[in-house]
Amino acid sequence: MNPPYSPMPRIYVIISLIILQIIGILYTCRAEVDDAFIRSEVHKLAGEDAAARKAAIMALAQSGDLRVEAILESYKLSELYIWNGEVVLCKETVEDEDFNEFCLLSDVLTSEPVLDVDGKQAQIALEELEDIAPSRAERKLANSAKFLVRLSSPDPETRLSGVKKCGDPPGLIEAVPQLEGMAQNDPVKKIRYIARESLLLIRLSRTSLEPDPDAHLEIVRELGSMKSLRGLPRLQEMFDELMVKVEALPDFEEGKDIEDLEPADEEALGIYKYAIAYKYAINQIDNYQGFVGGVGNIFRGLSLGSVLILMALGLAITFGLMGVINMAHGELMMVGAYATFEMQRLFGHTPDNPSDWYYVVALPVSFLAAAFVGYLIEVSVVRHLYRRPLESLLATWGIGLILIQLVRIRYGDNIGVNAPTWARGGLEVVQDLIVPYSRCFIILLCGLCVLLIYYLMNYTKLGLRMRATMQNRNMANSMGVNTQRVDRYTFAFGSGIAGVAGYAWTLIGGVTPDMGQNNFIIDSFLVVVTGGVGELIGVICAGLGIGVLMKVIEPLGIGPMVVGAIWAKILLLIIIVGFIQFKPAGLFAPKGRLSDV
Repeated sequence: MNPPYSPMPRIYVIISLIILQIIGILYTCRAEVDDAFIRSEVHKLAGEDAAARKAAIMALAQSGDLRVEAILESYKLSELYIWNGEVVLCKETVEDEDFNEFCLLSDVLTSEPVLDVDGKQAQIALEELEDIAPSRAERKLANSAKFLVRLSSPDPETRLSGVKKCGDPPGLIEAVPQLEGMAQNDPVKKIRYIARESLLLIRLSRTSLEPDPDAHLEIVRELGSMKSLRGLPRLQEMFDELMVKVEALPDFEEGKDIEDLEPADEEALGIYKYAIAYKYAINQIDNYQGFVGGVGNIFRGLSLGSVLILMALGLAITFGLMGVINMAHGELMMVGAYATFEMQRLFGHTPDNPSDWYYVVALPVSFLAAAFVGYLIEVSVVRHLYRRPLESLLATWGIGLILIQLVRIRYGDNIGVNAPTWARGGLEVVQDLIVPYSRCFIILLCGLCVLLIYYLMNYTKLGLRMRATMQNRNMANSMGVNTQRVDRYTFAFGSGIAGVAGYAWTLIGGVTPDMGQNNFIIDSFLVVVTGGVGELIGVICAGLGIGVLMKVIEPLGIGPMVVGAIWAKILLLIIIVGFIQFKPAGLFAPKGRLSDV
């Protein structure tokens, strides 16, 4: 028996539909009211009263409508015109055969084309339009006010950008109420911090020591306790101005620390107190930024060292296991980088139209491309030059020059490889210390390659044959090992690892035909020699050590000069030469039978 029919579910559905319809009507009405308000304020931008125009700009910025940012940008660029009593947008002009200029009109709010009687986009002669020409001050105000709009964005990145810009000099005082709320209630911790920082910067620019020194110094102390990098230039500027007053005091002693000075009167005591507060805040920021910068340099050194390890792994195989000084190894890295570029072109990857799969496919392609080129080099040239280091050095150097010129003819001097979307940006571990995703990936890739090579050399037949050929070629040959084939595979594998290094480098560096020869080949040989020829653990330690030392030395200052990349390499070379004098076999010298190879 069927249960009796109940009308209640249908009633619930009808009530729900009515409620949804009411909500839709209310939303539409509100949108229409907002649109009318925005159009009304935009129309005021064409008025003759400068105060009214300024008020209209701020009213638009405080409306919270994200479309206002584009309107203010168009206003700043003088793209707004009056036509038939309405404000219209003209971003593009065309000319007829008589060189008369016509504007293609669009709606100022929606940017949709304004249609004429024929249903086509209206084209109006430029002289028939009345342009809205903002003054320089109004352009500046519009540029600042458009950042106020971003504070209402639901997107955290857009909101963060607006919060930062509102606090930049000279500071947008109209943003203070919103910034106060965001500093307390925004769901994103980073935005709360930046909002607080921007508030302090705005207040710092609006206060001075004379009327209210306690409030001013409290702002200075807060910026110091926040380790505000954005506040450092302003604090330094104010401190320099204050030091002019300090030096003018009669009890000032040249060369003596300001904290050790003894003030002669109350006025001098106040000036010293202010200067000490500024100095303490500046030192707080400087010390923290020095720490963060040092940690950042170490991390950048680890990622550079990872690339050097990938390069040196290939060299350790060809030089350490085969005795070949391959000066074309840097060009094999370049082959891997250009193979990555070709995959980007094949997949059509651009910043506006990303296709991240190109970078996944580029990994094996870069390895195979460099391995194939290395195989050809071994078959055609290197196999005739085993155990002849000088001849192999000169021959591979010549091959490297040929490869550089071939690539330069095909691609020119410089290309750009756009990183995949997941490799952009970074993770902020602590305040102002951002770890880029691209460098994290390079370190991870290096670790995987090291594990793969360790497994290959110690747990596969190919690795066994490679080690046997390295230790005693004649004995391995007599045991049935095809040493010529092992040599080719070994050289190709080492070349492929160099290609992977080029693949990784595209994330953090430029790609040029001579990138390997200029930047990596010497450093890679230094890694192999310093770590110990043929020693995997030595390559890892030396690669990371050289990479970190390079990045730590580069920013160091000697008097008024900064060391820089070139002098850092020179100093590093001196250190390594001195190290080799005490440990000629490197960090990890070969032991047992390998020590005689």
